[in-house]
Amino acid sequence: MAPRYGEAPETGRRYIFRPGVYAILPRDGALLLTHQSEPYPEYQLPGGGIDPGEQPLAALHREIREETGWTIANPRRLGAFRRFTFMPEYEIWAEKMCILYAAEPVLGREAPSEPGHTALWMPADLAAEMLGNPGERDFVRRLCL
Repeated sequence: MAPRYGEAPETGRRYIFRPGVYAILPRDGALLLTHQSEPYPEYQLPGGGIDPGEQPLAALHREIREETGWTIANPRRLGAFRRFTFMPEYEIWAEKMCILYAAEPVLGREAPSEPGHTALWMPADLAAEMLGNPGERDFVRRLCL
């Protein structure tokens, strides 16, 4: 079973299982991140939910393109972790299964198409402090520092 980061699940609360894929995208000591402005400002690894019937790698490519405008190559799975959290944009409590990959950022083709997202490069050591959840911070520390 994947390790859990963050708050423990609340007894009696119903959580919806939400698998998702996220990527660590390093280049020259920096990481390609996304900054989500709503519902609250947060730095994140690019990625997101796997749609019903969608394969994880297809979701990874789609989410990175939507949130950063970049294409990627050579994704490799690093591991996974679980988080129990409220997702205000969907108004649900979720058990998120976060599957992490490392990949090569290839080409920034366009601006992010995901509303409220901005792509940016951040030094890996700063990203390890600034990312919005402890699971992402831990994976960045293990891979990049």
